[in-house]
Amino acid sequence: MMRTKYITLSVMALALTGCGIGDSALNPFRWLSQEEPVERLSEVDIAPLIEDRPLVQSVDALVSERLPGGIIIRATGLPPSQGWFDAQLVREGAAAAGTGVIVYSFRARPPEEQTRVSTQQSRELVAGAYLSDIELAGITSIRVLSASNARTVGR
Repeated sequence: MMRTKYITLSVMALALTGCGIGDSALNPFRWLSQEEPVERLSEVDIAPLIEDRPLVQSVDALVSERLPGGIIIRATGLPPSQGWFDAQLVREGAAAAGTGVIVYSFRARPPEEQTRVSTQQSRELVAGAYLSDIELAGITSIRVLSASNARTVGR
């Protein structure tokens, strides 16, 4: 019993000693405080992303599939020859106010060397995008553009 009393008194004395030393690292009130000044950043200029991939020649199919929390849109595009890669549906800004239409462009990178045209199946590219229910609020249709046509799907 007497031993626990000494241990308790020793711990309390150490804690009080730490409190009495204002700028000391032993002060438990400083352990979780942030003494270092935090530098606030001013507005940062963000350079717009420049899209250097050309549009695919045509969009042959566009479908939307409902998922919990949103939809996936999937487009099938046809470039002029084989070997195109890095296909993506690129969002063209926000939906125009009052129109309820989101617009994407179907873009891909051409091959570095000349390639064969071959069959349509060998040239097809598939790209998709996910849209959450929050992004779809007020949207009635989604349009995908290509160099020669566009396809639209209703939500």
